[in-house]
Amino acid sequence: MSNDLAKYIDHTLLSPNATPDQISHLCKEAKENSFYAVCVNPFYVGQSVKELRTSKVRVATVIGFPLGQNLMETKVEETRRAIKDGAHEIDMVINVGALKAGDIDYVTEEIKEVVKVAGNGEVPVKVIIECDLLTDEEKIAATEACIKAGAFMVKTSTGFVKDGKGATVEDITLMKKTIGNHKLEIKASAGIRDAEKALALVKAGATRLGTSAGVAIIRGTTAGASY
Repeated sequence: MSNDLAKYIDHTLLSPNATPDQISHLCKEAKENSFYAVCVNPFYVGQSVKELRTSKVRVATVIGFPLGQNLMETKVEETRRAIKDGAHEIDMVINVGALKAGDIDYVTEEIKEVVKVAGNGEVPVKVIIECDLLTDEEKIAATEACIKAGAFMVKTSTGFVKDGKGATVEDITLMKKTIGNHKLEIKASAGIRDAEKALALVKAGATRLGTSAGVAIIRGTTAGASY
């Protein structure tokens, strides 16, 4: 059953000290295990696209990562460059401070602008709302903003919040309920270290899993995931 999880996994390496050799290893593991995608920092998009060109593994990259407090225009330009470099998917971080201040219009517009430059769905946009920093009401508001702005997925976490819980079944369940009949999908990310948790998140409604422990997960073992 663990091997069935491969198609859900975005094999992830977002460490600030990641090297080209480590990215090559990440891509190699993704090909060998038939993961859905790799998720890398923008600097490594070109390398990853080149190394995965003969495979079906997609390349995702992060925008406004990990704090989300870049200017909207900066996120738009970062997205444009990532797509030019060959990125197949975009994982953007919302401005959590704006959300917590109640400026949901800004948050919605920011997502909408990134979705627009990504071709309004041509390049899927996954929106990281950073659940560890939000109340349930804010998680609902952020999910609704994703729906309104035309995002492809809502994503739980960056994995960079100190002492954060990461992805939880409770948050996935809340998002799923909020989405209802809308087309928005859910990516669970951060703290996914074994098949048991991965399966529980999928059962709750996640359609993608962001983790650096993908190999351990499909082998049915446990790993210390950094994401």
